[in-house]
Amino acid sequence: MASQQPVKEVVAVEELIARLELARHPEGGWYRESYRSSEIIQAAALPDRFTGDRSVCTAIYFLLESGDMSALHRIKSDEIWHFYAGESLTVHVITPQGEYYPLNIGSNIAAGETFQCVVAAGCWFGAEVARDGYSLVGCTVAPGFDFGDFEMGKREELLKQFSAQTDIIRRLTNIP
Repeated sequence: MASQQPVKEVVAVEELIARLELARHPEGGWYRESYRSSEIIQAAALPDRFTGDRSVCTAIYFLLESGDMSALHRIKSDEIWHFYAGESLTVHVITPQGEYYPLNIGSNIAAGETFQCVVAAGCWFGAEVARDGYSLVGCTVAPGFDFGDFEMGKREELLKQFSAQTDIIRRLTNIP
């Protein structure tokens, strides 16, 4: 007698967006804040780069479809990415010193993907789905995310600052 294998349920992107109550994100893709710590870190206890109090931690769902991108941006906190479902995702990172490296997040460990990755505070980063389909991930930020800490990359400024990263900057920016 053959053993029965569980049937993998395929969920349409539209259904994920509806069930998770996702909205468009300014950087691209879809998101919803799923957690915001009720505890607050006072501004005086934070590094000088922060301009006010922050939640201890925040988390979001983030969904990207192939053909869409998370445009290059940076924040003042570390951001941990967690893979949940779909195709693998490449998070493209440019350090403040201009070094580029990709982070491949997904479930194919044999291919070098990882279930989690970290983008350090102050790095420019954006993402795209590696293959046709979608990628559902989570992002955790500590100290917690605040739109006052969020900066979208401007193509011309980034090209002047990081001329060695022309291809990735042109591909992952939408603000001239």
